[in-house]
Amino acid sequence: MALHRLKDNAYLPTNFYSVKKTITLLSIVTLYYSATAQKDMSAAFQTAAAKIEPKCIAWRRQLHANPELGNREFKTAKLIADHLRSLGIEVKEGVAHTGVVGILRGGKPGPVIGLRADIDALPVTERNTALPFASKQKAQYNGQEVGVMHACGHDTHVAMLLSAAEILAGMKADLSGTIKFVFQPAEEGSPKGEEGGAELMIKEGVMENPKIDVMFGLHISSQTEVGKITYRPGGFYAGVNDMKITVKGRQSHGAAPWNSIDPIVVSAQIINSLQTVVSRNLDITENAGVVTIGAINGGNRSNIIPEQVEMLGTVRSLTNEDEKMLIDRIKTIVTKTAEAAGATATAEIPYSSHYPVTYNNEGLTALMLPSLQRAAGTANVSTIPPKTGAEDFSFYGQKVPALFFNVGGMPKGGDKKTTPSHHTPDFFIDESGMQTGIKAFLYLVTDYMKMSSDKSFTKPAVKPV
Repeated sequence: MALHRLKDNAYLPTNFYSVKKTITLLSIVTLYYSATAQKDMSAAFQTAAAKIEPKCIAWRRQLHANPELGNREFKTAKLIADHLRSLGIEVKEGVAHTGVVGILRGGKPGPVIGLRADIDALPVTERNTALPFASKQKAQYNGQEVGVMHACGHDTHVAMLLSAAEILAGMKADLSGTIKFVFQPAEEGSPKGEEGGAELMIKEGVMENPKIDVMFGLHISSQTEVGKITYRPGGFYAGVNDMKITVKGRQSHGAAPWNSIDPIVVSAQIINSLQTVVSRNLDITENAGVVTIGAINGGNRSNIIPEQVEMLGTVRSLTNEDEKMLIDRIKTIVTKTAEAAGATATAEIPYSSHYPVTYNNEGLTALMLPSLQRAAGTANVSTIPPKTGAEDFSFYGQKVPALFFNVGGMPKGGDKKTTPSHHTPDFFIDESGMQTGIKAFLYLVTDYMKMSSDKSFTKPAVKPV
């Protein structure tokens, strides 16, 4: 895989501070005034995004080489806070442990717009050792030493939002409203026993003072070609519940199974029956769903039938109604299957975590579609089927109208079937795709502010999923 190359420098150094500054606030302001005089922001944003690209790439590489796990993103948070302050942006640190919030108050009244980037990495050991900025970091995770890698592209999210913040800070006097730059930790989950992520940021007041009116977020995609944007109105990413199923029987010697109530056999029957929940109870022509058992544990010897078996799994759905149906059916199958065998069983759902559906407000999505099209070109913006992965951006969408979309990071001409996927040791992003994300943030902010200044404008309402 070839790295993204700049015209005058094949590989930028990992340390951002060694990169020659190629863009200044003054140049951004000049671009802005020139464009607004012609009532056309497109040229200004195209030029500004291109000029800031070397910084964006350098930030991304510095972060990629120095990844940190959820609720432990101390160096990442410092880099973010230091740069926001250098732009004259008000900064709040330590939100939800390591989160950073920047507040840019425009020169004119208007809405408060939230822009979110997640900042945490994963317990994955990078295999792309040929990269000059490959991660060599290690950390403790659930009591074990693990490799740490930005294997989901959160490093690019930070770099794109920092870039947008710098450009927007240069336009401060002419912005009609306020922007909250939300750099969120622990999207991938918190360490055991800790709260974190979007849910904790909201709990600690990120949506207030000033109160956010709408929220925008993006995710890089290694299976989407650079220069493209994909989205979906309504349910985009699935809501997810983890579950724990406990089956209790009667222990016996393996040579005399007739003396037992075998929880292993009962567990096997439960697993098989759970496969009918999606195939026979969910209308898959409307929405997808997932019921997966990912772990099973029971017994410790070949000749002992144990007393108890525990299973762990995940349940995913795209509406609240589907979620309730799936959970009700799972609990019924678990308890009744065990009862039929003379055993007892319980299903705890959620067991330890729950993310709601990542729901793109239909009204807001329709309003902002032209903004995404200006950022990438109309032909490069398309809807896609819902995804059964989960995103804790969903918590923001429960509070205000929200829009979440994907930005392409697969090299042009790449094959998504063979391109390494997210959360894998070989995960790779073509950095040229980050310009599209920067422009999307810029258009979403300025277009929404412009629409809000119209007296006839009505803000989209939050709707139940």
